[in-house]
Amino acid sequence: MATTTVYDWIIVSVYDRYDKNDDNTFVGKVLYGFVLDDQTCRFAQHDYVTTSRIEKCDLKRGIVETHSGSVYVLQGAGIDATIDFRDFELLRMGYSPTQIAQLNSAASNGIIH
Repeated sequence: MATTTVYDWIIVSVYDRYDKNDDNTFVGKVLYGFVLDDQTCRFAQHDYVTTSRIEKCDLKRGIVETHSGSVYVLQGAGIDATIDFRDFELLRMGYSPTQIAQLNSAASNGIIH
């Protein structure tokens, strides 16, 4: 089975905080990280990757399987993060959850118009 190995990885929980009921609706989890090795030939080394929804996650073995059927091997330690669904496209464009939080903070403080 061809895999992609990632480092500096983050398991990102996505919530829709702006739904009709004003609830925090859980949308799903995705993997964000940087490519160390890619046997699928889809990514270059050190590129970022944001996966489709995580279907299976075995942190003890360091393996993540996604909705699209891709398998990712987790290298080193990772972290968990949370973002709003409205910011998901920023994640897909390569912004990390930390960078997204900084952008949101700057926007709410009037720094970004």
